[in-house]
Amino acid sequence: MVVLNIAVIASDELARNIAKPADQRDVHTYVHKETGPDGARILSLIRPAKYPERLPPFLNALSTSHAGVIEIRAIDATLGEVLVAFASAGIQRGLAVVNPPEGEWLDEEKARMLFNQVGLKGWTFEQNDGVHLRERLYQLMDDVKEVLDANANAPLVLPVDQHFNVKGIGLVAIGYVQSGRVCVHDEVLLLPTDGTGSAKSLQVMDDDVDVATAGDRVGLALRNAKDEHLTGNTIIVHPPVEDKRANITVPLAVDRHARSVLHLNTSPFQKRILVGGDVIHASIDLQFIVGRVVEVNGDETVVEWEQPLFVRKDNPPNVLVAQLDSKPRIMGSATISPLND
Repeated sequence: MVVLNIAVIASDELARNIAKPADQRDVHTYVHKETGPDGARILSLIRPAKYPERLPPFLNALSTSHAGVIEIRAIDATLGEVLVAFASAGIQRGLAVVNPPEGEWLDEEKARMLFNQVGLKGWTFEQNDGVHLRERLYQLMDDVKEVLDANANAPLVLPVDQHFNVKGIGLVAIGYVQSGRVCVHDEVLLLPTDGTGSAKSLQVMDDDVDVATAGDRVGLALRNAKDEHLTGNTIIVHPPVEDKRANITVPLAVDRHARSVLHLNTSPFQKRILVGGDVIHASIDLQFIVGRVVEVNGDETVVEWEQPLFVRKDNPPNVLVAQLDSKPRIMGSATISPLND
């Protein structure tokens, strides 16, 4: 089963024309499933329903997506922020649909110019037709197949956004598998508390499965894990392995950051410059962590985080840097390295 997660800034009506509604809470999800020669191919649309009022759900949608859909209703500051966010997240493939309110006109050429200006030259403008958009998204899935395969074969990184106890099952953690695979009976490590447990069972799209792969939204029932080891910022990984007798060493999949050095790639529309004492937010792998700028030395920015920030060791995704009192709120993207004092 191959899953393409798609961040969507559009109306509920447009999303429903592409896929069937699945979950309609703060973040609305829509799913379309087709069976191809190699098995099921799933489009999973992730729509932050309360954007632009709330920024974190939008950034979380970007964290887990490899494509996007933007419905352009107007050319305004919100559209500018949306484009900056997609570009900063490195989502270079997507579909734009021009759909102004009835009776109003929108300058499509100006919209195209904005997409090019922020670096989204690979996006295409498409007609407002659900079947057509679905076909185009499957083409994008084919375009990113190598990326999806590489993610599936990387070390496990599973951020948890919900957890609760279910009668007869026990403690269940829910989240998107960002990279790697988790299998039934796998031993797992819960960060940042360093709690341990094992995968008792897995459920993807209401089906019991033996393995959940990068892109899947999974419900993972934990055996021998404690509720207090799951926090609002839990990352599930496989434990590191050090077997000198077998000459096997498998390091932890992520680095733990208490302080970091950032090299910020500021977005084209952002005029604000970070200075010592500024409060920022970092978004990566469904984490949204508060940090304070300690010092700025040229293109290096030292940040101290309010709680641990976890960054993949191998091929880490872009870190989105935001300031909630800026306009636009997205500062840009950053490469990041831990600072060992």
